[in-house]
Amino acid sequence: MPKERMKKYLNKILLGDCIERMRELPDGSVDAVFADSPYNLQLGEKTLYRPEDQTAARAVRDSWDSFESNAAYDEFTRAWMTECKRVLKPDGAMWVIGSYHNIFRVGSILQDLGFWILNDIVWVKNNPMPNFRGTRFTNAHETMIWATPHKTGKYTFNYETMKKLNGGKQMRSDWDINICLGEERIKDKNGKSLHNTQKPMDLLRRVILSSTKPGDIILDPFIGSGTTAAAAKELGRNFIGFEQDESYVNAAIARLESVKPIDLSEIEISTPKRDEIKVAFNELIEAGLLYSGQTLVSPRGERVMITRDGQLTHSLHGKASIHIMAAKMQRSASFNGWDYWSAQKRDGSLVPIDDLRKYVRSIKQDIKKAA
Repeated sequence: MPKERMKKYLNKILLGDCIERMRELPDGSVDAVFADSPYNLQLGEKTLYRPEDQTAARAVRDSWDSFESNAAYDEFTRAWMTECKRVLKPDGAMWVIGSYHNIFRVGSILQDLGFWILNDIVWVKNNPMPNFRGTRFTNAHETMIWATPHKTGKYTFNYETMKKLNGGKQMRSDWDINICLGEERIKDKNGKSLHNTQKPMDLLRRVILSSTKPGDIILDPFIGSGTTAAAAKELGRNFIGFEQDESYVNAAIARLESVKPIDLSEIEISTPKRDEIKVAFNELIEAGLLYSGQTLVSPRGERVMITRDGQLTHSLHGKASIHIMAAKMQRSASFNGWDYWSAQKRDGSLVPIDDLRKYVRSIKQDIKKAA
């Protein structure tokens, strides 16, 4: 489909059945899908009451979450997932969220359709709704499945951005994020929560930052109150949203008017470390930034010496590379030596060897650009 025709859908929230609307999109036209599909809770007419004051607790009994049977739910799930796989690019990201009521059925169908599961993410709710009857554990999490359409797909994973957001540590698959409450909740004309299953912006921000690039197109087939669209607009991504409830569509469109794009320069790391120009430790010696016999010092004050062949030597740990020596000092199976050692200069001051590596890399990048 020409780009001109895509304007009909791009950055729009459109009314209609998601399966029918997705059939209008061409093959391989979107970079990511976030699907907060019906959970098939099957709560029926039973009312839950808060024990402290016997007021009725709000539950999901909307018509869009009602299915005649598990077989009917599976048929519906297979139909919308099939369309998602068709419109996704081969290297695209597929995100599906659910609870224990449906996520196992969803995951099975996902695999049946040939998706390759990359992770299951546990959204740990810091402030979950209590179990009012006291008959089960408080349900304090939901599960997200992150997949790609094909096992061989070169999917996007912004590892360094996630690590930065996690205080310099690898981002884990358990995400502690509050449920959507207070001012973040979209209200109806009576001041009540419009959508029973509105997701928090922080959840969608992390999903989008982890697996898409600026300018990517994110499709949400069940966009509800518009959280995916709001997060996409804020983070410099494009979106397409489908929703069959007109009241949700109107609220989501109104919500987007107040959303402003933010400066991503302090959040996203555009070049993953695996894509950076490689610099070997020996190149620092060849460049005259380090020399044989020079002392390297660890954060704990441990001292080693650089050998003529670019290794490190220590009286107790023998001779090894910067990485293996750092691991030995840490009594670890592996460790990144670039993050561990600083070089002692002739005046006694210290400079991190990773700073020296960055200097050499910048020179190599300049040479590459000039070539």
